[in-house]
Formats: sequence, structure tokens, C-alpha cells
Amino acid sequence: MKPEENKFADVPLRVKTWIYIIFVFAIAISHPFATNVFVSWIGFQCFFEFLRLFKIESQRLPTAVFLGISQFILLYFFNISDYLLYSSALAFIILLYFILLKKSALQISGVFIALLICLFVFPHLLFIRKMSSGFNSIIFLVVVTELNDVFQYLMGKFFGKHKITPKISPNKTLEGFIGGVFLTITLSNILGFFLLKTDFFINTMLGLVLGISGFFGDVLMSYLKRKAAVKDTGTLLPGHGGLLDRVDSLIFNAPLFFWSLLILIKN
Repeated sequence: MKPEENKFADVPLRVKTWIYIIFVFAIAISHPFATNVFVSWIGFQCFFEFLRLFKIESQRLPTAVFLGISQFILLYFFNISDYLLYSSALAFIILLYFILLKKSALQISGVFIALLICLFVFPHLLFIRKMSSGFNSIIFLVVVTELNDVFQYLMGKFFGKHKITPKISPNKTLEGFIGGVFLTITLSNILGFFLLKTDFFINTMLGLVLGISGFFGDVLMSYLKRKAAVKDTGTLLPGHGGLLDRVDSLIFNAPLFFWSLLILIKN
């Protein structure tokens, strides 16, 4: 019985941390300016954790601070297309800097992945917030994405028997994945009806896409952590690990949801 009981030993700590996460998130989406600050902080923190993940010690903090501040300025003063253009130049400068520091090919590839995620993925949260229904939309995205994680975690704990990615993330199971996606589709229909005012078909498709792509974002980060031989990307969030460990499901979900809104809902 002890192994069964121990499976849930970390749940109270995870729940306590979730309370803090929800509080910070509520402030972050209260106004587009607050979301800009929030996204820039995510860029800084996640880039810092990425550099740690790839064992880049020199100039880790200054470079992460430079990225965060630069990202805030670009997001504040420019529209989406201009932001993508200038952030590409910023990414090139930072990448060139690490090349000049004579980092290994593996570390350079890690920096490249980090720049793609921090500069081009997470800013979609702000792009969504700036839409006409941005407040409701970002609540929908984050709640569905994060509860998809919770659903898959709990379904795996209760019913998981068949490993789905044993060499990358041994705790993930087929039962957890399927059960989590099913519950995510259900949640998507409930929240979509009230927040997005969308029909059953769109809500179901959004739930399916976010459930599956959220899983793959989590798997991607698990793969990178396994390659780096670390359990968590940091210790910022007790019971969860680093910030990257908590927002990894948004890696694919944020841009997919943004473009889905433009195409499906004509937002």
C-alpha cells in the first residue's frame, strides 16, 4: 500500500504552489501592460533556465536580463510583424554572442531552441491578450492547457498502466493521455460556451488540439531534460520545478491557439 500512497505525496505541495501561480496569473492578465511585463519576465526566467539546462555558466544572468528587457521594449513599442522582425535580429545577436564565447555545438543548439521558445512562442500570450476578446481568450487558453496537465497527471496516477514515452518521460501513460484529452475536450466545451461564445464543433476541436499539443510540449521539455540529465529546469516553483516545467505545455499551445482564433473565430 505504501507505493500507492506515495504516488500522491507531492499533491499538497503542488496545490499550494498552484495558489500562488493563480494569484500571479490574475495580476498578469489584468491589463495588456501587465501581460507585457509578465511575458518579458517569462522570457527572462525561461531563458535563464534554458542556459542552466545546457550547462552554460558564463554570462547566464546578464544575458537573460538583456533578453527580458529587450523583449519588453520590443513588445511595448511594436506590432506583431515588426516585433517578429526585430526579435529575429535580437536572437541573431544573442546567438552570435554565445558563438563568440566558443560554446559547444550542443550548447549553441540549446541556445537556439531557447531563443525560439522565449522570443517567438511565449509572446503569443500577449498577442492573444491584445485581441478584442483577449481577456476571455487567454483565460481559456491557460486554464485548458494547465488543467490538461492536471487531468493527464491524475488519470495517469489513477489508471496508468501502459507507458507511452518510457525512454523520455517514464511517468506518462497511454491511459493518462487519453483520459486527460477527453476531460480537456469536455472542459473546452464548457469554457468555450461561456468565454469564447463558440459552438460545440470549435470547442471540441480546440480541446482536442490543445490536449494533444500540450502533451507534446511537455514531452519536448522532458526530452531536453533527459538529454541534459536533470530532473527539473529549476526550483522556482516548489512541487513543480522551474518555470519551464510549468509552462512547457504552452510551447505549442500558445501559437496554435492564437492562429486558431484568427482562422476559426475571426477575432
